[in-house]
Amino acid sequence: MNDTTEGHGGVTRVEAFSDGVIAIIITIMVLEMKAPAEHGLQHLWALWPVFTAYVLSYAYVAIYWVNHHRMFSHATRITNALLWANIALLFTLSLVPFATAYLGEQHFSHDAALVYMCVMMLPSFAYVWLQTVIRRTGRQDDAAQSYHQRTLRKGAFAAAIYVAGIALTFASPWAGLACAALVAVLWFLPKSPLDALFGD
Repeated sequence: MNDTTEGHGGVTRVEAFSDGVIAIIITIMVLEMKAPAEHGLQHLWALWPVFTAYVLSYAYVAIYWVNHHRMFSHATRITNALLWANIALLFTLSLVPFATAYLGEQHFSHDAALVYMCVMMLPSFAYVWLQTVIRRTGRQDDAAQSYHQRTLRKGAFAAAIYVAGIALTFASPWAGLACAALVAVLWFLPKSPLDALFGD
């Protein structure tokens, strides 16, 4: 295979593979939530750390899936760089179930929050790599360039929030996790009033 042998069909195949991997990641996360064997709502309530970690991670993975789908609308052909950047993104996302389970089982301890924040930051680097490849090899019209410029700036801002969150985790696990939640809010909508901060 060379950089010109696969067009839209190849892009669709990569998207389909990515959809399947992300679906498996979400399935693994939900399987980590074990129903209590004891009777009584108090035992169900004791699972709140596991459920809270799941909700945050589900939102996080869902946001990546939505933005991955939107970004691939600008891809026009498959290159080796695109394939490996996409594989790197999926690998980093595959670590999320472990970090989520650890965070919930450890009841948001300092160490668990630090591991979680570091794992949350890894996909942002892979995503920037993937988007840089698509920007170079995909659509070159004004709409595509505007999209890439806006979202890359937003991605850099989100990475800065993650760095701040990792630092804050040393003072308070909840402060660090609040930064992760802030990033999720930032990316929740593909276009919001906040996007005015990153360009048209």
